[in-house]
Amino acid sequence: MVSPPHRLRDLPPEERPRERLARRGAAGLSAAELIGLVWGSGSAGRSAVQVATEALATVGSLSRLAAASPPELEVISGVGEARAAQLAAAFELGRRLLADWPTGRLTVRAPRDLADRLILQMGPLEREELRVVLLNTRNAVLAIETVYRGNVSTALVRVGELFRDAIRQHAAGVIIVHNHPSGDPSPSPDDLHLTAEAVAAGRLLDVPVLDHLIIGHEAYASLRDRGIPFDRGGQR
Repeated sequence: MVSPPHRLRDLPPEERPRERLARRGAAGLSAAELIGLVWGSGSAGRSAVQVATEALATVGSLSRLAAASPPELEVISGVGEARAAQLAAAFELGRRLLADWPTGRLTVRAPRDLADRLILQMGPLEREELRVVLLNTRNAVLAIETVYRGNVSTALVRVGELFRDAIRQHAAGVIIVHNHPSGDPSPSPDDLHLTAEAVAAGRLLDVPVLDHLIIGHEAYASLRDRGIPFDRGGQR
């Protein structure tokens, strides 16, 4: 019986992720193939791609793999300390890149435009954060400011703080974003109360609140999409 290749270079040329990346680009590779390229070699008669495939199956999804700590990664079959460190470093680079993505170039036309960029940043957080996205008159992102860390509720969050940076930077509108560490993005009564207070304050300050996004581990909720009344964005 022939053992499967445990090194990527032992694979036929047409199956090697590096060669496929050169032909098709990184976007043409699966998550397991990209992880396999980071690792470079497999273990115990399995290729790096096979180990990555089994790791993804063990945790259930790429986002859960990205949220795992190095000690949690180490105990996955075939991973170990060195591969866990490589994987943690690769995911952290991705998160830092997302945090540094160019503002002003993204125009928010739908909640998903923003949520897709923030789920990987905010989904794994172990405590709540409240951020305010500042928009210009064309709904392009000017900045994203973190204004609160902790229990996000109307009892603790001063609504005026949500608009501090918006006023300083002459934002034409804002989107409120916060995460639920439980992973469930369903809005709570406190979320709805905070939203109503923020919308009312925004009208007084002439800085409309356009939406409130709640980020879970792998999903999000847009309160605008759920029928909560917000002000309209765009040119004023």
